Amino acid sequence: MTAPAREFVVEADGGSRGNPGPAGYGAVVLDPATGEALVEAAEYLGVVTNNVAEYRGLLAGLRAAKELDPDAAVHVRMDSKLVVEQMSGRWKIKHPDMKPLAAEAARVFPPGRVTYEWIPRAHNKHADRLANEAMDAGARGEQWSASTSTAELDTGGAAGRAVRARRTGGEPSAAPAGTGAGTGTGAGSGGGTGVEAAAGDDPAAAAPDAGAVDLAGLGDRGGAAEDERVAQAAGTAPPGTWSRDTDTDTVAETSTSASASTLASTSADADVRAAKTVASPGWGPPDMGAPATFVLLRHGETPLTPQKRFSGSGGSDPSLSSVGREQAEKVAASLARRGTIEAVVASPLARTRETAGIVAARLGLRVAIEEGLRETDFGAWEGLSFGEVRERYPDDLAAWLASPDAEPTGGGESFAATGARIAATRDKLVTAYAGRTVLLVSHVTPIKTFLRLALGAPPESLFRMELSAASLSAVAYYADGNASVRLFNETSHLR
Repeated sequence: MTAPAREFVVEADGGSRGNPGPAGYGAVVLDPATGEALVEAAEYLGVVTNNVAEYRGLLAGLRAAKELDPDAAVHVRMDSKLVVEQMSGRWKIKHPDMKPLAAEAARVFPPGRVTYEWIPRAHNKHADRLANEAMDAGARGEQWSASTSTAELDTGGAAGRAVRARRTGGEPSAAPAGTGAGTGTGAGSGGGTGVEAAAGDDPAAAAPDAGAVDLAGLGDRGGAAEDERVAQAAGTAPPGTWSRDTDTDTVAETSTSASASTLASTSADADVRAAKTVASPGWGPPDMGAPATFVLLRHGETPLTPQKRFSGSGGSDPSLSSVGREQAEKVAASLARRGTIEAVVASPLARTRETAGIVAARLGLRVAIEEGLRETDFGAWEGLSFGEVRERYPDDLAAWLASPDAEPTGGGESFAATGARIAATRDKLVTAYAGRTVLLVSHVTPIKTFLRLALGAPPESLFRMELSAASLSAVAYYADGNASVRLFNETSHLR
């Protein structure tokens, strides 16, 4: 009597920190009866797109399963809606980079031997962890290596060791301990509560020394967030309501039309709807492309920063202090390790040009100057502290705090005017840098305005944000008009 064919479950994932950017994949072959991991595979790929990394993960998982048993039946589970629907034949494959990878994956096993299932990202943590380990290893200039604790079937142990050996370039033998999973949170520090901290550029309250900036998650686009947007286009997820951060697996609201209660009631069953809904044969989702991602860097500290004085575009235009230059060097080192920045654009003021120059030199890039990124002009308030402005111009200050249309004394720029300028600059830069990750070196008010506009927050929200010297935030702009915000607001402040 012929023995029944063995069955395996393959879980695979891929990610790109930047799209394209430093990328890696992870895959694991599981025993469907016990859930035991039979083989793990992961690899740092260099600079590729998120979707290419996902397909490479699929290929690695299928090949690992075939090495265990070429006659097996395989059930693939991935959190990439795009890959699952394309490999199932329900969505067309349009992108030229994906077509050969999909064809190669289809040839690993005979037709009909492999089935595909979309799963929520929370159910794909093993492969996701491996992909992040591979990317972390690549950032250190290493290749991923598997832990020797990975379980192997008695009949497939040699195959499992061979898969792991390919990742390190060694012979099929026990590999050294694997790297740790990515640990970045991408979370920002608490916002400021005082008006003085939000009044202008250098008046922002200084944060405690935080050492080197933590950039985990910066520029990691695609992954769950991209798949969720594909699911939205297919009608399988609430349109325009949420996207998931690819590192922290948290849910962040990106649409002003959805309330917190709406999110609570829809996100719980979104995965169920996505799993049950099947697109019609031959249907393809709209190709929105990779987002333009702006990494927003406030310049380093100037002599006016500790004094919390208004320092806009109409004042003395101070240069960085020695502390500010050290902050810029630390940010430059962190961004260099991350490897996702593709261009650097700066405000024309001295402190931003100096900060941008330090970072760009470390990254091997040139600095482009954008007039629209300059700080607000604070008129007669330039160089004064908030207390001095309140003492000398109480009525003008009260009007300024009450209305975004009010101008600082002496013909300064209103927040409404700054908002219009930043919106126009945003649209110009999104067009110029579509699909790329760009460092914008600017000031307190412009950066807060970028964030306010992306979140759909009212003008008064500017007074409720704290932005420390040399701190980072990021906004990704998609072709459908939506935006996704990440707040870091950490600083390499030295005391």
